[in-house]
Amino acid sequence: MTYPDVLLHINGAWRGSKSGKSIAILNPATEETIGTVAHADKADLDEALEAAAAGFKAWRAVAPFDRAKLMRKAADILRERADHIAPLMVQEQGKTLAEAKMETLAGADVIDWMAEEGKRTYGRVIPPRAPGVYQLSLREPVGPVAAFTPWNFPINQVVRKLSAALASGCSIIVKAPEETPASPAELIRAFVDAGIPAGVINLVYGVPAEISEYLIPHPIIRKISFTGSTSVGKQLAALAGLHMKRATMELGGHAPAIVFNDADVTKAAAVLSGAKYRNAGQVCVSPTRMLVQDKVYNEFVDKFVEGTKAVKVGNGLDAASKMGALANPRRVQAIEGMVQDAVAKGAKLKAGGARIGNKGYFFEPTVITDVPKDARAMNEEPFGPLALISPFSSFEEVEVEANRLPYGLASYAFTGSTKTATALGSVIESGMLAINGAPLALPEVPFGGIKDSGYGSEGGTEALEGYLNIKYITQSAS
Repeated sequence: MTYPDVLLHINGAWRGSKSGKSIAILNPATEETIGTVAHADKADLDEALEAAAAGFKAWRAVAPFDRAKLMRKAADILRERADHIAPLMVQEQGKTLAEAKMETLAGADVIDWMAEEGKRTYGRVIPPRAPGVYQLSLREPVGPVAAFTPWNFPINQVVRKLSAALASGCSIIVKAPEETPASPAELIRAFVDAGIPAGVINLVYGVPAEISEYLIPHPIIRKISFTGSTSVGKQLAALAGLHMKRATMELGGHAPAIVFNDADVTKAAAVLSGAKYRNAGQVCVSPTRMLVQDKVYNEFVDKFVEGTKAVKVGNGLDAASKMGALANPRRVQAIEGMVQDAVAKGAKLKAGGARIGNKGYFFEPTVITDVPKDARAMNEEPFGPLALISPFSSFEEVEVEANRLPYGLASYAFTGSTKTATALGSVIESGMLAINGAPLALPEVPFGGIKDSGYGSEGGTEALEGYLNIKYITQSAS
C-alpha cells in the first residue's frame, strides 16, 4: 500500500508548510523512507492559532445535540475507512495489522461515547437562602486547546483529547507525532469529511519543543493536554502553570502486576503476557514488574515464559505476526542496555534478550527473573517487550515494592481472595488498578495517573471536566 506525504490541516485546508520544509518518515520494519510530513514553523502556528480562536467562537455556539451528530458521523467514517487506515499505521509505527485496526475501531468508539456524554454536561440550580433569588452553576467550554500526542498509539492518543475537546465545545490544535503522522491525519480527515467547521480542528507537525514552547504561553490557548514522558510532562506542566493554563498530563508508568498464591496462575500468566507484548510493550500501562508470591513463583515463571516464547515477531503487515517492530532505534538501544545491566547485576535471562536481525527494529520478547531492585529496568520505564519477574512473601512486602517508585499510572493484581482484593484497592498508589483482568482503557472509564504519572483523566465523564469551566450566576428580583 502506498504511504502518503502528510500535510498540515489549518483553517479547513490541507496544505504544506509555508516554508516548504518536511520531515522524512521511516518504516521501522524495513528502515526505509516511505514518505514525508510537512514541518510547521511559526507562521503556520500563527495561522492555526487564529483559526482556532475563530473556530472556538463558532463551535461553542453549536448546540451539544448537533455537535454530537457531527461527531458520530465522523466515527462512522472512521469505521468505514479502518481497512485503509490500519496499514498506514503499521508502516509508520511497526505494530501488527490486527492491533492497528483494533486501535482505529476503538477510536470510533471513543468518539461516539464522548459525543453522547457532551450532551450531559449539566449545570445545577442551587437552593437560595432568600426568596426571589436564583443561583445557577453552569459549565462552559474552556477555550482553544493545544494537544500534544506521542507515537505509540497514533490514533488512540489523539482521539481522546480531540473528542473530549469537541464534545465540550472547544476548538483544538493537535500537535501529532512526526514519526507516525499519517494515521492521526486520517482520523482528523474523518472529522473534516463529516462536516466539522473550518478552524475547529487544526493539525500541525514539527519540532516538539519549538511548538510546545510557542503554543502553551500563547494567550489564545486556554488548555493543554499532553501524553508522553514524565520528564517532558513536568516541563510543559511548569510552563502551563506559569501562564495559568489548565492542563491534563498522562505521563510515564512502571506498572506492578501482583500475583498471589491463591490466584488462577494460568489466567494471570496469559493475561499479563498478552498485555506485556501488546504494541511490543510500548504502552504506558503495560505490566512491567511481575511480583509473584513464593508458592506459585516457579509455576508462574514457567507459564509466562512459555507464553513469551510463543509470540511470533515479524513485519506487522504479515498476518502471522503477533508482535511487530519497535517504533524506532532508540527503543532497541534502551532495552538492550536494560537487559545487559540487569544480567550484570545478577538477574536471570529466561527468554529473549536480543535484537532480531540487522534490518528493522525487531527485538525478542524478553523475560528476566530475580531482578535486583537496583537494576535500571526496575526503576526506569522500559517501554518495550521486557518483563521483569521477582518473588515476594507477604502482603506487606509487596505493598512496599508496588508503591516504591514515583510512578502511579496503572497496576494489576490476581487473587482469589475478596479480602485481599479489597485491601489492594485501599493501599496501591496508582490511578488505575485492574484485579483479575486488564480492562483499563474503555471510553466510559477514567484513565489517568497520580504521582509522577500525571493528573487529570483521559476517559470517562472525568475527561470532559478538564475542558470545562464552572461559572456561578446569581440573580435577584429587581
